[in-house]
Amino acid sequence: MRHTVVVLGAAIAALLMPATDGHQLAPAITSTTVELPSGDALFPGGANADAINNNCLACHSADMVLNQPALSRSAWDAEVHKMIKAYKAPIDESDVSAIVDYLASTKGTN
Repeated sequence: MRHTVVVLGAAIAALLMPATDGHQLAPAITSTTVELPSGDALFPGGANADAINNNCLACHSADMVLNQPALSRSAWDAEVHKMIKAYKAPIDESDVSAIVDYLASTKGTN
């Protein structure tokens, strides 16, 4: 009985398999080009932007930061410290005041 089931199963499997001549066509490989937005923009401001350029561009684009709403100096200070404490941003404490100064002067509330 078991032999009959095995033979019957093999016959059904053979009928269900598509007939091929043993040759498969290779898939067509094509090249695609993608235009990505420029990600190498720096924060404007020359030497005044050195601290933010050296610390923040590792995770944020300048455009992303500069498109944030205007915040008070204390709110920017809290944001920079949040990046350090919550997200482990490797910002040296000596650069924090320069980053906050830049953000407050560029995106601060009056």
